[in-house]
Amino acid sequence: MELPLDHFRLIGVSPSATSEEILRAFQLRLDKTPDEGFTYEVLTQRSELLRLTADLLTDPDSRRDYENLLLNGVSGLDLSSNREVAGLILLWESGSSKEAFKITRKALQPPQTPALGSSREADLTLLAALTARDAAIKEQDQRSYSNAADFLQEGIQILQRMGKLGELRKNLEEDLVSLLPYRILDLLSRDLNEYDSHKKGLSMLENLIIKRGGLEGKNKSEYDDYLNQQEFESFFQQIKPYLTVQDQIDLFLELQKRGSSEAGFLAFLSLTAIGFARRKPSKLFEARKMLKKLHLSGLDSMPLIGCLDLLLADVEQSSARFLSSSDEKLRDWLNNYPGEKLEAICIFCKNWLENDVLVGYRDIDLKEIDLDSWFEDREIQEFIEQIEKKSNRAVFKSESQNQPNFNAQETPKDLITDPDFNSNNFEDGRLPLPGGVREDGQEVIEEDIYTDEIIKNKSIEIYKYAIEKIAEFKFVFGEALETYKISSISSYLTYFYAFLILFAFGIGVGLVRNNYKKPLQEKEIIDNSLSINKNKNLFNEGFIQKDKKDSLDQSKIIVQEKSDNDSSEFREINNASPSLDQIKNLINTWLSNKSSYLAGKSELNLSKLAKKGLIKRTTEERESDIQKGISKEINAKIEQIELVSQTPSRIVVMVDLNYSEKIIKKSGDIDETSYPLKVKYILGFSNKSWKLADFVPGL
Repeated sequence: MELPLDHFRLIGVSPSATSEEILRAFQLRLDKTPDEGFTYEVLTQRSELLRLTADLLTDPDSRRDYENLLLNGVSGLDLSSNREVAGLILLWESGSSKEAFKITRKALQPPQTPALGSSREADLTLLAALTARDAAIKEQDQRSYSNAADFLQEGIQILQRMGKLGELRKNLEEDLVSLLPYRILDLLSRDLNEYDSHKKGLSMLENLIIKRGGLEGKNKSEYDDYLNQQEFESFFQQIKPYLTVQDQIDLFLELQKRGSSEAGFLAFLSLTAIGFARRKPSKLFEARKMLKKLHLSGLDSMPLIGCLDLLLADVEQSSARFLSSSDEKLRDWLNNYPGEKLEAICIFCKNWLENDVLVGYRDIDLKEIDLDSWFEDREIQEFIEQIEKKSNRAVFKSESQNQPNFNAQETPKDLITDPDFNSNNFEDGRLPLPGGVREDGQEVIEEDIYTDEIIKNKSIEIYKYAIEKIAEFKFVFGEALETYKISSISSYLTYFYAFLILFAFGIGVGLVRNNYKKPLQEKEIIDNSLSINKNKNLFNEGFIQKDKKDSLDQSKIIVQEKSDNDSSEFREINNASPSLDQIKNLINTWLSNKSSYLAGKSELNLSKLAKKGLIKRTTEERESDIQKGISKEINAKIEQIELVSQTPSRIVVMVDLNYSEKIIKKSGDIDETSYPLKVKYILGFSNKSWKLADFVPGL
């Protein structure tokens, strides 16, 4: 056997040592014989090797010849078979425990396996255990915990195979157990490209937590003697930043299935984190559903759910959540906030995301929490719009299917079989109806209200009244936000305004209670050609166009216009769902008044027709014309009007105009043009009536 060892290292001196130093080291090594239990025979061989080395190095001629061999590249010592084990002991004593273990392990394997029961077998087995433990300690000192564990595991396997040294094997096993947290840290802290190491670390972490009885440490396990709950929590906080957000979701969901409620809350935070950081609003729905099912002592979940509602553009619901919080200080802060409640909720949500949600993930590093970019994201807008569209359609279909029986006890069949209705978009397949707080202080959870409860014991009049009131609130609130200016939050409010116009959450009417008896006062009944009972007329008037629009297999509704309505006949549109005749009359009145104003023939008085922003644009256009010294005579005739979309708070129509314009200059010159024009008009519900909110020409 050749050992990776020279005579200087074997005796424990430097190559420049004097003869006196060599003899002194020799004597110390003889006096310090290993007492771990080696046989007398191998210890005798050890002493003989030390003596031979001392004689060689203290003889000038022998030492000079040996040093020349080292200079010529000769290294290592060739030992006879009867001195191999003694040489391995000296190699171990020289500090080369890893090399000694590897050679010893090889010596215990075929074809070098020693005779069963021999002193050689006993000495090699003992040496394997000792070198494995020392090698593991050296690796730990270098923070190579996984390598340290490998040495311990191999040492344990050798002792198990040889069937010897049970007490020493137990010590190795305890060392291996105590090393587990450090091994996990070592594996998970490596580069994510080392997929196998990362996967192994995750598996070990999960097994450790499961054996402890979850994050709470409910079970008495082998780890309790060296890793109590406080130590474990400290370790887990250290290990958590090395896990990706998906790692944490998978881990915490698995632990929650096994009964760990704390893991359920961490899973909620992880779902929220990936939902916001990766722009996945569907994850926010999952997170909200999970939090509502958790029952953690001392946890006030209302503000957290309110933050999720806010991120999903449901301001009404979010405000209700915050106001139903059990934290009196939070409610006082919200009620006494000097600005709008919406601003306060936004600030709370941003701080929560920054300090509690988006921290402790390997693959999430947001320098700033930007709510603006969240609400600007097109995918998020489309997701919320889809949820609103599906939920509204489900409500409309269920009402239509059960008319006139409003006491149905089962979910309408067509709601289930509707190919456009996907229950996976909602929690537990239930409609996401707005909740709130009952008079007794108990929260109303939207997922706890099924579709059949929406229509149970509720008349069409109450239903339409609720739709109108909710739509009115959202549009008025959006209008107020437009004029509200504050430096720290103005951009948030702007996008909320846009959302509240674009996505009117009319699905909230399902929470109208049986004791809500305020009747709907219809301002007028449209469609003079129909002569049917009042309830049926209201139903058709309020919902048939929406239902047709939302059905994917139906064509658009187009009304050909033959004559213009006189603008003087215009009356405010107060009913929940106006007809195209009424919308056409409103647009005609707008065009007539705008034309007269731009021609300088009248003042602009359209407050009952149009939103303030639109009126401001028209005023600015007239002021610009005056500065240029021109006036305009415009004649616009509606040729065709088409319904594009309709919600309880927003209507979009496409209009084909026969458009002509005269520009009259101070010099008397006239520029005249005439051409067909397609314009998209947008109406919103404000102050109990429909108003023109915007228009986009040239579409």
